[in-house]
Amino acid sequence: MLARLHVRNYVLIDSLEIDFPEGLIIITGQTGAGKSILLGALSLVTGAKADASMVSEEADNCVVEAEFDTCDAAIKSILEENDVEWDEGHLIIRRVVNRSGRSRAFVNDSPVPVTVLQDISSRLIDIHSQHQTLLLSDKQFQLDILDHFAGNTQLRQDCAAAWKEYVSKKSELAALESRIARIASDKDYNDAQYRQLESASLREGELAELEEEQKQLANAEDIKMGLCGVEELFTAASSTGDSMSIDSSLKESFKILTKVGRYLPAASGLAERLESCRLELDDILAEVSDMNSRVDMSQERLEHVEARMSMLYGLLKKHACADEAELIALRDRLADELFDSTRLEEQAAELKEDIRKQEAYCSSLADQLHDARVKAASGFAQGITESLRYMELPYAVFETEVTDIPLSSIGRDSVAFLFSATGRNAVDVSKCASGGEMSRIMLALKAMMARFTSMPTMIFDEIDTGVSGSVADKMGSMICQMGEYMQVFAITHLPQVAAKGRAHYVVTKTIDETTTKAVSGILRLSDADRVTEVARMLSGSVLTDAAIANAKELLK
Repeated sequence: MLARLHVRNYVLIDSLEIDFPEGLIIITGQTGAGKSILLGALSLVTGAKADASMVSEEADNCVVEAEFDTCDAAIKSILEENDVEWDEGHLIIRRVVNRSGRSRAFVNDSPVPVTVLQDISSRLIDIHSQHQTLLLSDKQFQLDILDHFAGNTQLRQDCAAAWKEYVSKKSELAALESRIARIASDKDYNDAQYRQLESASLREGELAELEEEQKQLANAEDIKMGLCGVEELFTAASSTGDSMSIDSSLKESFKILTKVGRYLPAASGLAERLESCRLELDDILAEVSDMNSRVDMSQERLEHVEARMSMLYGLLKKHACADEAELIALRDRLADELFDSTRLEEQAAELKEDIRKQEAYCSSLADQLHDARVKAASGFAQGITESLRYMELPYAVFETEVTDIPLSSIGRDSVAFLFSATGRNAVDVSKCASGGEMSRIMLALKAMMARFTSMPTMIFDEIDTGVSGSVADKMGSMICQMGEYMQVFAITHLPQVAAKGRAHYVVTKTIDETTTKAVSGILRLSDADRVTEVARMLSGSVLTDAAIANAKELLK
């Protein structure tokens, strides 16, 4: 139930904080006093769209905060999914709208998306606005009410989930079949591409190796000339015999230093260092000679390397690849598409079988829903008919028609509400009912919903529009009966309805003489004030003794 409402800077409401009891709560006030504004403020915490016009003049933002008490396990689950504290079912829902029109939402001081408010409020409160009778022409609304009466909530959820899975699998199959068709249409082209890449015998890093080899082959003559020159410098002696090769010179120097070392120890260390240098130079000469012997001066090999490089460069450019690794990946992908089409077709066959089974499951759930709807339709229609006749439509007939439609997330049924005030030729309710009849039909439906749903709070905004006298009294009695097992707010202009509530609030509008600003407020009436308010509703601005007496009689 709604336990408390706090509003600040919302349109004409500067500041308002008020507590509400259980049972039937009456809200009255003169036309234009701000009853709809109060309802609009409450709709904010249910997740309604916010805009800058809601913020009162000279304020930076508006705040609407509502406290609810609930024991609904589904709400607890929603809060847990969004990391919001449960607090034993005590909910403080707050909506803040700033001057730019942007809003923030909080539940128990935790920020949440507006969608969470909508999910929670759909289980906390039902607001019947003045224009909600238009829903009587909404097939979805009609189906929802019948399903509530039939207790089909879980079946509906199962059917919606099964249908979602069915649609998902069909989308998956369509994508798979599209891929198979694309592979088939591109098979010849892809096969040629694959064969070209496969015949290229691609290897990662090959191009870098070829570039290095090409550089050596193209400059082989200069390389060989240089290496031969090094060998000659190491081994050649003077033609006149005046000088020796490097190796011979080092060997002779080693002998001399070794001999001197017998008498001068430091010379022995130099001899060892000299021998070490000679051995290192011998190794260098051996490697130069080996390198020289391996230098390839083959023009044929150079042409082969350059041809291979040209082919690889061409493939990279053709397929817009950066290196051999990307070419190899492309080759493998083409192989998958060319040689795995059989596997894809097997997957498609398996998916078709899954879809067949899922469709059969959806159809089974739809059959269960259909049976439950057909079974409940007559009892539902009879209950509404009895309520309408109680509200002084003595010949009224209300019928519920269940017809077949293609299978969908709601099953395979469409529901139509048929009505006749004379008892003959019932037709679609939206085409034949007057305003007063529509109000009574809507109240009967809401009363039925209240009995078969766990909705803790229901708000009626002038559901009694278009009726008066004893009809209004009986509508008030029905609303009062609903207040015995749930919290009901009734915003009304009719004294017959206003006299039924346990608690009576009046909405007022005053003008600040200093700023000439209009301000709306709400006040709970005492027993004595209730008499005055009901008398005002009976007689207008001038209270008569008869009106006061009549008000006292109504309030009994």
